[in-house]
Amino acid sequence: VFRGKSVVDCKPYEIARLGLGYVPENRDIFPTLTVRQNLLLGQKSAQPSARWKMDDMFELFPRLKERADNEAGVLSGGEQQMLTLCRTLMGDPALVMIDEPTEGLAPKIVEQVAQLFQEIKKRGVSIVLVEQKLAIALDISERLYVMGHGRIVFEGTPRDVRENAAMRKEWLEV
Repeated sequence: VFRGKSVVDCKPYEIARLGLGYVPENRDIFPTLTVRQNLLLGQKSAQPSARWKMDDMFELFPRLKERADNEAGVLSGGEQQMLTLCRTLMGDPALVMIDEPTEGLAPKIVEQVAQLFQEIKKRGVSIVLVEQKLAIALDISERLYVMGHGRIVFEGTPRDVRENAAMRKEWLEV
């Protein structure tokens, strides 16, 4: 249920119109379309009130601007992840669900993704983040949930996580 409406039987475009964005782990881009075309496909509307515009995406990720007219299929994995994140934001969601966004990315790209999360938060968009890198989750979160064996084993603030050495040792540290 999102905003009081069940989304179980909804089509993806109906869910997006409700204000729910999704960034899959597998970077579902349209490989034969250009970067610019991929971004336009995510655009909800060209209304001046939209929080995100193509220029914002290019400012946040200059590499996407450089490659705007290239087919998305030739982008590196990190560039494809940037494109997937940005395409979702172009839909001007109220809530973004992001699944493992930093998986397999170079440290520099991970840093850019973390900066994007801060910008998303600053613009008033909520994030549900599934992430293995604890530092990123601690930096952007107001509330954290730790799952183990298919259930929630801990919930609290970033401060609670930092102060609970026993929980970190049992569930988060190798």
